Amino acid sequence: MTAVKIGILSTAHINRLFIAGARQSDDVEIVAVASRDAQRAQDYAQEKEIPRAHGSYEALLEDPDVEAVYVSLPNSLHIEWSVRALRAGKHVLCEKPLSRRAGEVERAFEFAQRESRLLMEAFMYRHHPQTRRLTELVNQGAVGRVRVIRAAFGFVAHDPANIRLSGELEGGALMDLGSYCVSAARLIAGEPERVSAEQALGGDVVDVAFAATMRHPNDVLSHFDAGLSYRSRDLLEVVGDEGSLLLTDPWHCRNPGIELTGADGVTERIEIERADSYRLEAENFSRAIRGGAEPLLGRADALGQARTIEALYTAADSGQRVTLTS
Repeated sequence: MTAVKIGILSTAHINRLFIAGARQSDDVEIVAVASRDAQRAQDYAQEKEIPRAHGSYEALLEDPDVEAVYVSLPNSLHIEWSVRALRAGKHVLCEKPLSRRAGEVERAFEFAQRESRLLMEAFMYRHHPQTRRLTELVNQGAVGRVRVIRAAFGFVAHDPANIRLSGELEGGALMDLGSYCVSAARLIAGEPERVSAEQALGGDVVDVAFAATMRHPNDVLSHFDAGLSYRSRDLLEVVGDEGSLLLTDPWHCRNPGIELTGADGVTERIEIERADSYRLEAENFSRAIRGGAEPLLGRADALGQARTIEALYTAADSGQRVTLTS
C-alpha cells in the first residue's frame, strides 16, 4: 500500500520513540513536524531528518501533504488539537490518555465519524506480541478462572519542570502511568463496575502516587498503583484459581516474556519475540486508514478508558466508592 504521510504535532520527548518505530515500516512516512517556535521546529526537523518544519500547529494542519497527525502534546491539549486536526481533514493518532473526561472522548469520536476520519488512542503496549499472547493465554484458560489482577507502574520524576507534575497540563500519576494499568485491567477483565481510590498530591497539585481497586464482571478484582514519587516499578500479574501469569516488563516491552505458574507451583517462562511497539502501532494506524486493517483501539476502548479514569479521580477526590454505568 502507499505509505501514509504523517505530521507530528509538537517536538515532545516521546516523539523519538514514535519516529524510530515508524521509520522501520514502509507503511508510514513522516513528512512534517510543528512547534509554536519556528526556529525550534526547524532545528528539530534538521536533527530528526524530517522534510518540513512548521512554525505553528495551524500551519501543519493546513499542509496538504499531511494525511494524518500524531498528537504528542501535553494531556490538556489532546482533545482540542485532535478535534482541530479532524476538522482539517486529517486522521489522528493521539497519545494516551485521550482525555480524563468521557464526554470529551465521546464528542471527539462523533466528530471523527462525521468527518469520515480515523481517531485512535496511542497505547503502544497493546500492539506488542507480549500483550496479544497474554490475552490468548487467559482466554485459553491457562490460569483457570481469573480472580485478581495486579498492576504497577512508577518512577521518580525529579525535575519540577516535568510536565507530568503540572496540574494545568493535566499531569499526574494516574494520567501518565496509571492509565496503562487501567487499560490492562480492562483488557483482561472487562469494564469495571465499581472503583475506589486514594491519591497523594505533590508537584503542582497533581497525584504523585495513586492506588486503586476496581471490581469487574464475574467477581474479578483488580488493583494497581502508579507513581511519580517512588522507584521504578513495572508489573502486571493475572491470578486465577489454577495458576498465574506474571509480566515484569508489561508496558515498555523491551524484554518481553511471560512467567506461567501452574497449580503445581512450577513456573515456566514463555519467551516472546522482540518487536517495536511503536512500529506496530504506526502500522496498524496506517493500514486502518488505507482500509487494510481494523484499528486495534477504537471508540469503545477509548470511551471505556476515559470513563474509568474519570470515575477513579472522582473516587480519590471524594473518598467514596464510585459505581460506573454503561
